[in-house]
This record gives sequence, C-alpha cells and structure tokens, in this order.
Amino acid sequence: MSNSPTHESDVTFIRALAELLRENDLTELSVKREFGEDDSLQVTVSRQAPVAAPAPAPAAPQPAAAPAPAQGTAAASAAPAEAADDPASHPGAVTSPMVGTAYLQAEPGAPPFVSVGATVQEGDTVLIIEAMKTMNQIPAPRSGTVKRLLVEDGTPVEYGAPLMIIE
Repeated sequence: MSNSPTHESDVTFIRALAELLRENDLTELSVKREFGEDDSLQVTVSRQAPVAAPAPAPAAPQPAAAPAPAQGTAAASAAPAEAADDPASHPGAVTSPMVGTAYLQAEPGAPPFVSVGATVQEGDTVLIIEAMKTMNQIPAPRSGTVKRLLVEDGTPVEYGAPLMIIE
C-alpha cells in the first residue's frame, strides 16, 4: 500500500503535463523525474496534431506579404492561393525535427543561411533550431532551390512543422 500515494502523485503529475500540453498547444512533452538512485519516472505525453496544422498556417502568409510590395500586385494575389495549400504536404517541404525556436542566421546581424531563390546543396545548413539552450544546425535534406520560407527568424516551431520549401 505504500505505492498508492506515489501512484496518486504520479497521476496528478501526468494530468498536469497533459494540461500544459493543451494550454501551450504542443503535440508532445517528455519529462524525466529522478527521485533517488533507483527511483525515477519518465513520462511522454503526446497528442495528435490537428489535420489543418494551425501553427504553421499564420507563418506562411507573413513571408509572402513582406516581398509583395517589391514584386507588385501579381505576387500579392498569388499569395492567398499558395497559403491555401498545406505546405507540410508539399514534396519539397523541409520539416522541423524538433520543438524549439527557429533562427535564419547564425547570430544577430549575420547574413541569413538561405533566402528565397537561393540554391542549396544537400547537407548545407539552412537554419538553426534552438532547443534547451542548444543550437541545432538543420541541414538541407536535398539539393535544390529555396522556393518559400515558412518561418520567420526567432519564431517557435513544433516537431514536424514545415520550415521551408526546397525544389
């Protein structure tokens, strides 16, 4: 019966994690708690992401809106049609391998790793994702031309979120 209070506190802890997951619109959360040398609890709470993927959708129109004044009204009228397509299902989509913050340049004031129209080779660093104070270089999964940037510098990203399109 000594296990019962621990079990109840574990259930309470897991419920709190599930609530954090829901409140912050996350798809997965993993935690390991150490209670002693031979006693620990490792929990992964996850949920299926909505089919429409609401988090990346607002990021897609923003990069398209920035170059619109320079490119004219034709680009502005084409942007809503592109935003209607799900970038995650595009065959050239580069998706996030982790949850974190995306950075398009190595440090503030430095030139971006890539820009729309840039040619990249497989393995080239296309951006950095900071996760748990660690800067993770994200390589291009294929050679090609960057067609769209779907995130802005310093924006949070989730696992599997589309970052850019390389064709």
